[in-house]
Amino acid sequence: MNSFRVGLIGTGRISDVYLRNCAVFDGLEIVACGSLNMDESRAKAAEFDVPCAKEPAAIIADPEIDAILNLTIPAAHADISVAALEAGKHVYSEKPFVTDLANGRRVLELARDKGLTVGNAPDTFLGGRWQTVRKLLDKGVIGAPTGVAAFVPTHGVERHHPNPDFYYAKGGGPLLDLGPYYLTAMVFLLGPIREVAAMGKKTFAERMIENGPRNGEMMPVEEDTHSLNLIAFENGVLGEMMVSFDVWESETPRFEIYGEDGTICIPDPDPGDGANIFQGPVWYRTRAEARWTERPRPDAPAEWCVAENTHGFNYDARGVGLLEMADAVANGRSPRASGALAYHVTEAMEAMLTSAREARFVDVASTCARPELLPETFPKDR
Repeated sequence: MNSFRVGLIGTGRISDVYLRNCAVFDGLEIVACGSLNMDESRAKAAEFDVPCAKEPAAIIADPEIDAILNLTIPAAHADISVAALEAGKHVYSEKPFVTDLANGRRVLELARDKGLTVGNAPDTFLGGRWQTVRKLLDKGVIGAPTGVAAFVPTHGVERHHPNPDFYYAKGGGPLLDLGPYYLTAMVFLLGPIREVAAMGKKTFAERMIENGPRNGEMMPVEEDTHSLNLIAFENGVLGEMMVSFDVWESETPRFEIYGEDGTICIPDPDPGDGANIFQGPVWYRTRAEARWTERPRPDAPAEWCVAENTHGFNYDARGVGLLEMADAVANGRSPRASGALAYHVTEAMEAMLTSAREARFVDVASTCARPELLPETFPKDR
């Protein structure tokens, strides 16, 4: 496909991995970057050989740019996406999609009216690890799925993030921060969500920043920091998910799918390690086997591992969703990491927040297509 010319808006910490990966993905070219902090943006442009740094409004107005990569803070996602769409550009955003559903509908409706494409992180389900799980499910290795569970215990981000305030402000919290990874993977593997129920707790009124120039500074906590969720899928599978910023250590971090004839287990999908989310071992055990089987096998030849884990996105490949969206635009189809998928996951999380607040089951009104596996011939890098 022809090179997809991208303008990046938001040059904070997360932009590094996008800039690094997009430099080698075949078919993507980041031609400009910018943010409210233009000194930071100019430094990033110099570090990653981006041709120019300029104000976000100038990037959006540039007629030579095909798409906007929206890496702003969550509260700004909708406004930047709407401005980009109004300017005739496709949009790919970091998660969460939006911070309220009305803005999500606004973005999707505008894209539909303009004939443009919206994509959204997380794209981790396009990594080799999750593609392998989907292959095992599609082959019927554990029979018909009956349940799914995700356990994500962490103690927040204030030990390593120099400005962690927004993780604890309105629109933050572990559900909206970590939930998209696991709920998106669940929808990719099992299909859309029908109904949820939840409980939540705000354990501390304040948290201390424990690194950087603000070390020792206290910040307020406005969102629940421990979230327990029950999930009913449209196909009848039942699930559970715990996400927390209040757990010091645990032996339970894992993602498991239960089937009529066996279990698939992804051990320790640590949300703090992007490579561990995209790649890593997948275990399964069936009623006919006494031991766990690992895919890919650690002693297998490299070419076998690539084949088993679907053409090799087995590293922190954040941004592959943008690459896949560019391919979708070129071929006139919907992207796998689509706005519709992101909206559905966002609505499910909003329903969980409502359930925890009002102590009731909540229906999820939207639905979405279950993303297809990546083809083996999908272009990887230069």
